[in-house]
Amino acid sequence: MQIGYARVSKQQDQDTAAQLRALTDAGAERVFTEHASGGRWDRPELHKMLGQLRPGDTVIVWKLDRLSRSLKDVLHLMELLGERGAGFRSLTEAIDTTTPAGRMMMQMVGAFAEFERAMIRERTSVGLEQARLEGRVGGRKRKLRPHQEKEIREAVASGRQTAAQCARLFEVHPSTITRLLQR
Repeated sequence: MQIGYARVSKQQDQDTAAQLRALTDAGAERVFTEHASGGRWDRPELHKMLGQLRPGDTVIVWKLDRLSRSLKDVLHLMELLGERGAGFRSLTEAIDTTTPAGRMMMQMVGAFAEFERAMIRERTSVGLEQARLEGRVGGRKRKLRPHQEKEIREAVASGRQTAAQCARLFEVHPSTITRLLQR
């Protein structure tokens, strides 16, 4: 079965008429229509369509970005389609995974996405290392200064105050004091 998927963003006053016409002309026997952002994964019509796929079905979209705005999500969806034995066609980009050339095109897109993810990881680790060398440390700022931490340790150790009293006094959550005392 040829299954169409049409999506427009909710925020704009968009119409799916052009997509529906193109999908019908391309042979879509059933079309799922969605009014939701392509950057979101919680799209009921998309999930309904995925749930009804059978081996041999082909999902047709007008443009690749109608399926998702995220390349990661597109690749995940392609993987799901492959697992279910379904094909994929994008009318505008002329991608058709039911043909050898179309499968090769999707593999190339996947390879570029994997390369980009690797480059991002590499740039991130280089940036973090450089920040460490410059004395910068990532993460959340500490709520208590070193002299306050020392004061709390001494007060609790001597029995002058409880951990709960210190938490109220320094206006922090009791678990902050507990973690401090465990360090």
